[in-house]
Amino acid sequence: MPDPIADPFLTLSGVTKRYGGVRALEGVDFACSRGKIHAILGENGAGKSTLIKIMSGVVAPDEGVMRVERREVSFASPAEANGAGVVCIFQELSLLPDLSVADNICVSTPPRRFGLIDKGAQRRRAEELLAAIGCEDVNPRSRVRDLPLSRRQMVEIAKALGKNPKLLILDEATSALTSADVERVYDVLGRLRRQDVAILYISHRMHEIEALADVASVFRNGRHIETFAKGARSNAAIVQMMIGREISSQYPPKPERPRPAPMLEVRGLSWEGRLRDISLDVGAGEIVGLGGLDGQGQKELLLALFGVLRGVKGEIRVGGKAVSPRSPADAKAADVGIALVPEDRKTEGLMLPMTVAENLAAASLGRFASGPFIDRKAEDIAVGEAIRELQIKVGSPEDPVWTLSGGNQQKVVIAKWLMTKPRVILLNDPTRGIDVGTKQEIYRLLRRMADEGAAILFYSTDYDELIGCCDRVAILYDGAVVRELEGAAITETAIVASSLNIDAEAPAHV
Repeated sequence: MPDPIADPFLTLSGVTKRYGGVRALEGVDFACSRGKIHAILGENGAGKSTLIKIMSGVVAPDEGVMRVERREVSFASPAEANGAGVVCIFQELSLLPDLSVADNICVSTPPRRFGLIDKGAQRRRAEELLAAIGCEDVNPRSRVRDLPLSRRQMVEIAKALGKNPKLLILDEATSALTSADVERVYDVLGRLRRQDVAILYISHRMHEIEALADVASVFRNGRHIETFAKGARSNAAIVQMMIGREISSQYPPKPERPRPAPMLEVRGLSWEGRLRDISLDVGAGEIVGLGGLDGQGQKELLLALFGVLRGVKGEIRVGGKAVSPRSPADAKAADVGIALVPEDRKTEGLMLPMTVAENLAAASLGRFASGPFIDRKAEDIAVGEAIRELQIKVGSPEDPVWTLSGGNQQKVVIAKWLMTKPRVILLNDPTRGIDVGTKQEIYRLLRRMADEGAAILFYSTDYDELIGCCDRVAILYDGAVVRELEGAAITETAIVASSLNIDAEAPAHV
């Protein structure tokens, strides 16, 4: 078989990195070439994030050598890596929320005139880069914090292109994007490949790998397993390489039983034109999906139920009792029992500098309080149980949570809310950026929580998840529920048609 890596731009030889007792990378040899899209595959915790952090100057390896264009390098910072043409778009965005889009895109090298930042030239540069990725609708003067997550992700891509990369690294760069933006990113990457840019692409979406990648490398437990050309390995073989074991059916079986009595009842819920007269039920023991195109009110509905939004109209009942949560504290109170796993674990779900134990206990400190004092022994026992139950891979509960892989961080977010003993669990795209093995664990966990009596309302941008996990799916369009699918009616065709607010069975007009 011919070597899929010819004339490499960047090589790693014998690279090892450890964090305390955790081995992140062990003796890794790796190479990538210009003019190729090279997929990096592996479970969360396989070493992918550490690999790209070494390449981009965020961390230094403990052992081993890195070469760029055959010259040995050791980047002390991302700025040094950028200077050598190595640019990384991390899954955790690097944008400054209180600055404008133009300020963020040009933040490292703003155009100057008479020694001052030339705001006009900066705005024109931002407009050019946004146009290059098909985002002319983004105003360069807008504050980043006012943009939805999908547009912030596109601004991050524009910012990276402004650094004229020779090697562009993308870490789950499409996980927060709408389908239209994903197509724009595909076009941009195709253009960069033709311009002889090397591209490293990390994604857990196998259809993206099939559509884009020329070469793929699999990592597992900090080791480089294999590199192969497109089409040389089947998806089943790739998944087995990633997890090191045979993979069983991805989704747990759905129970066959009558619809349970409602645990969560929503009637006539409305909010500022973004939610319009929403009514739905979720039974105890039931998983109900929220479908529809991104931005149709699904996230606002979850936030309204969790007491985040002000001015919500309508009725919410939990366990037959009317509730009016005015804050997350109200929602998670024992007599209400609502928990929310948010969209962005880094900014909304975790306190990154704090320990795993502190993050796990944060939402349920009242359980361990006796007057002004915390029962540390009881807290430690509960934290240990949560780590074991969700199989969180951690060296010590006292490790900072930022040292964990993305999948294990997501498990911490879920476990934190399970420790509050909720009756209603709201999930906002909980498997975004999570590997196939961890996804399976989360799917089994959701079904187990439902079997134990929880009512689960589950928003996902992945149609396969809605089909595989949910007992029913409510489709939102323009802030309203336009259709509810159940049982065998939950199909991709029905979800897509309902998301577009059209009848899937209507005859096509020629």
